[in-house]
Amino acid sequence: MAKIFFQGQKVFRTSWSTCVAWLLGVMLCTSALAGEGNKDKNLLPQNMLRSYQTECASCHIAYPPGMLARQSWRNLMTGLDSHYGADASLDAATIKEISGWLQDNAGTYKRVDLSPPEDRITQSAWFVRKHRKIQDDVWLRPSIKSAANCAACHTQAEQGDYRERNITIPKN
Repeated sequence: MAKIFFQGQKVFRTSWSTCVAWLLGVMLCTSALAGEGNKDKNLLPQNMLRSYQTECASCHIAYPPGMLARQSWRNLMTGLDSHYGADASLDAATIKEISGWLQDNAGTYKRVDLSPPEDRITQSAWFVRKHRKIQDDVWLRPSIKSAANCAACHTQAEQGDYRERNITIPKN
């Protein structure tokens, strides 16, 4: 039997197996809550690829690969000569390196299982749902320009942090 004390006074008696089970339960709940709290903290992989940062983030932020499914990244990387109206062509070795990394880090969970129209993150069902309260005229503000400019409102987007507490919508 184990005796449980609180500030020097015996509160109750229980078996060691009950104590261990109770402590394990508390630890599991705590770790589950900690994981849930960090779920969306940093969407960028820890193994950030330098060529992705150099090539892709030279024109826009380095979108977290998990925001799109593998097929969308495959489509984007095979069409770099006409990448949303721009020629973003790269040499074959760089395409292979970035493509492989994007495939390894692409979203595999429910919210990105379907490729959005034109493989645009901003047209994915989850993006539309998360931004449904944003009025159309907000996207047209000079400091925002388009929904694809995540860093305009998500102040920590370049670090992969899209949590609501880091959102500031510019007034103009």
